[in-house]
Amino acid sequence: MELPSHKDPLGVDSVRRAKLYDFRLSAASPLYVDSNLFHYETPLEIEVHAGIEVGILLAGAEEHQLDDWVCSALPGDVWLTATWEPHGWRVAAPNTQDVLVIFLPEFLGEEQLGNLSWLDLFAVPPNQRPRVTTPEMRERIIALGYELRQEVSEQHPGWETAVRLGLLNLLLTLSREWRPPARSHVRSRLRAASLPRIIPALNLVQSRPARRVSVADAAKACGLGRAQFCLIFQDAMGMSFGRFRRRSRLGYVAELLLSTDLTIGAIAQQTGFADSSHMHRTFVNHYSCTPGEYRTQNRPKPRRR
Repeated sequence: MELPSHKDPLGVDSVRRAKLYDFRLSAASPLYVDSNLFHYETPLEIEVHAGIEVGILLAGAEEHQLDDWVCSALPGDVWLTATWEPHGWRVAAPNTQDVLVIFLPEFLGEEQLGNLSWLDLFAVPPNQRPRVTTPEMRERIIALGYELRQEVSEQHPGWETAVRLGLLNLLLTLSREWRPPARSHVRSRLRAASLPRIIPALNLVQSRPARRVSVADAAKACGLGRAQFCLIFQDAMGMSFGRFRRRSRLGYVAELLLSTDLTIGAIAQQTGFADSSHMHRTFVNHYSCTPGEYRTQNRPKPRRR
């Protein structure tokens, strides 16, 4: 996939660095909502942040990447991103508009969608998460997106409650046409209440992307014993700490491939891999392509004059 470079209004070609975003979410303020209008196409950006993300495309076109899943989003499409999950996106057409809802799990708590927990929608691999399947669903989701946009722009009393109800309505709409993978028929063990206990470990990994954070260090940061930490982390994130740590390091590798001219060997050394061969094998297993192929396919190309 060839991604065009972005020319900003100042006429300066730019490539956005992958970023760790801080939406300042907390128990007292667990919600961030925004509606964006993009007048220009943009290059691929890789980001990671605390908080679950639900996005709705209202107009135009975007592309989204999570692991090896790539979605060419059209109006009415939705993307679901788990907390601290590295993901890439780019605007693929002028005058594109979307709505983003980013929130801590406690914002929705233990709500059920029929016989599913809403967390189940995020606990499966990206390519198995629910998506729009019918024109009727697409129309309904666009309408929900504009309702959310209106609540955010007007912020009348109770608007956060309206966003919460709208978000649950959106997830319910998606879940009704969704068939979870066989292994997800048993209700997910993910629990919103467990997440705050392992936030220090998530912050530690993200603050040291070039270092392999040990389980012992992560447990100590959370004030937990090693065994207890591993159980709580699995319960909160739906994956082991080792898998999360590996995914985060590979997200940093992907950032360096797109935003620097470092050699593959230099990137392997900078990100704490034993050698370039080790990084190569791990990267291929995760992204289904080599680091060199990833850089060639996804790095913005210079415009022709």
